[in-house]
Amino acid sequence: MKAVLLTGIRQFALKEIQTPAIVNDTDVLIRVKMVGVCGSDIHYYTTGRIGNQVIKYPFIVGHEVAGIIENVGKGVIGVEPDQRVAIDPTVYCGRCDQCLKGRENTCRNLKFLGTPNQLGGALCEYIILPETSCYPIRDAMTLEQAVLTEPLAVAVYAVERAHLPKNASIGILGVGPIGMSVFHVLQTKKIGNVYVTDKIQQRLDFARQLNPRWVGNPEHINIVAEINKLEPLQLDVVFECSGDPEAIAQAIKLLKPGGFLVLIGIPEVDDICLPIHELRRREITIINVRRQVHCTQKAIDLLEQRRVNMDTMVTHHLPLEKTADAFELVANYRDGVMKAMIVID
Repeated sequence: MKAVLLTGIRQFALKEIQTPAIVNDTDVLIRVKMVGVCGSDIHYYTTGRIGNQVIKYPFIVGHEVAGIIENVGKGVIGVEPDQRVAIDPTVYCGRCDQCLKGRENTCRNLKFLGTPNQLGGALCEYIILPETSCYPIRDAMTLEQAVLTEPLAVAVYAVERAHLPKNASIGILGVGPIGMSVFHVLQTKKIGNVYVTDKIQQRLDFARQLNPRWVGNPEHINIVAEINKLEPLQLDVVFECSGDPEAIAQAIKLLKPGGFLVLIGIPEVDDICLPIHELRRREITIINVRRQVHCTQKAIDLLEQRRVNMDTMVTHHLPLEKTADAFELVANYRDGVMKAMIVID
């Protein structure tokens, strides 16, 4: 089968490799049709690592994926050949203390698609996953929407963890695909004003589609001062979706006493300094979001029921052979890119 392998920093190679085979009774062979380029993929592309997850080259990345069931193991009962599916890229053991508590996202033996030392990724023609990762979709759902269920599921989980008070005032720092996914989920809740920041003007313009109370670029204005003018009591919840340490510091200053800081973005650095006394005196709660758990079907339902419409987020389609172009596009924020999709024919 064809596969695109990451062979070094900002280096891809298109290769013919062996097609994976079903080994376990619960295995599903999936013909990959479309893969979204995620910010975490870009980390691997530009730095070769996320924290202590360091790539050993060559390696296949990619975890936002939709495809068609090609074949199934003899123990599979939930899906069947020729079904189109959205994918939860998490593979969990189901036996450890975390899984038994319903925390499969922090499984002690967790393996995640496209992650070094765990599972190879989806930038290839076929992948093998357990049936628990496969979610059938209706005919009306597009492959683009199926791919978007992965970031949307993260957003659903993040909003659930925030325990939003009624009519909460909310900040979203960073409105790339994850920040916009959070914004879409928030639109289904009874909330107050939403304040949005980003360093890329095109993304701020894109976010205006959902009618935020205010948008601002932290490179041009003092966003803390401006938002505090509009919200003198400050914000109830801030979703930090960029991973930028400066944005995390801004988020803390934007929160009212008793507020919630929800960390979703992945920083490129290993350590971040926090103003502990400011956090302590105002009793700010910090919530770390580790991917998602039990939210893939919820994301599918939101899209299928049209309670959330993310169609405009897919701005670019490129073939597998032009994966490098897609990654350069996303890594450099070119051409107004929001979500680029790799199409595998």
